Amino acid sequence: MVHAIRIHEHGGPEVLRWEEVEVGDPGPGEVRLRHTAVGLNYIDTYHRSGAYKLPQLPAIIGVEGAGVVEAVGEGVSALAPGDRVGYAPGPMGSYAEARLIAADRLIPLPSWIDDRQAAAMLLQGMTVQALLRSVYRVQAGETILVHAAAGGVGLILCQWAKHLGVTVIGTVGSEEKAEIARAHGCDHPIVYTRENFVERVRDLTGGAGVPVVYDGVGQTTFMASLDCLRPRGLMALFGAASGPVPPLDLQVLAAKGSLYVTRPTIFSYTAKREELMASAADLFEVVHAGAVTIAIGQTFPLRDAAEAHRALEARRTTGSTVLLP
Repeated sequence: MVHAIRIHEHGGPEVLRWEEVEVGDPGPGEVRLRHTAVGLNYIDTYHRSGAYKLPQLPAIIGVEGAGVVEAVGEGVSALAPGDRVGYAPGPMGSYAEARLIAADRLIPLPSWIDDRQAAAMLLQGMTVQALLRSVYRVQAGETILVHAAAGGVGLILCQWAKHLGVTVIGTVGSEEKAEIARAHGCDHPIVYTRENFVERVRDLTGGAGVPVVYDGVGQTTFMASLDCLRPRGLMALFGAASGPVPPLDLQVLAAKGSLYVTRPTIFSYTAKREELMASAADLFEVVHAGAVTIAIGQTFPLRDAAEAHRALEARRTTGSTVLLP
């Protein structure tokens, strides 16, 4: 028997329970994976709370992990026991010491990436890859706005955008986080608790606004972010850390300059195996080149996942968080 974090009902961090579970043998196309590191992501809190309803309970949450293949099922030829792999976005179930998972969702890890780094970078890094290269393909010389610039996605996004020749404006919640964001490529960190970020963005762009806003915060930033966009600019809402955005009268987009809004998810951008591997290859390239460093701000034992969720939701974390089985 192995242990896992399961939820039997939706709710706060207190519903996360450390329990024994049984993991069987892999079926056709599957592998049995022993986790060595598990990524903590904001989507985990949505699955836990019920913001994203799960089809059945009890359930093991978590969509990102890294570890070692223990056994392979029939038809699996590209992987063997002992191989180091990671995955994201995976089918839920990463908050466990071991699990079964489809082999075609696994990404072989280069020798220069350790397991903790992989669990800290895959979901967030491939999210950034989709945002910068597909959702809105940024160009050198442009200026963009990134919310939560000192968070896990934010730090990767700032570095990668800077690598591409982009000027980065970012919002943060404190002076300490401003320094962290600045050290990771954010040219103009804005402490939103004491500055009006719309006015600051307009000042920094000479009144023109930015072509794109990358927003993982949601409710508290969405409407004001529209006022940061230039005419025909794109609002890329990829998360809702502060809560869901209320229904929007689309006429608002017309009045503010024929704006575009999209709600991308990494699941859609890596649905096919070739898309998944291409995204991972782009991420590995910029990390290996040193253009992007992965900041693991904190780790927690997997059994203490509830405390990790509390820290994440209270915005007490910086960079990526890794859970250790």
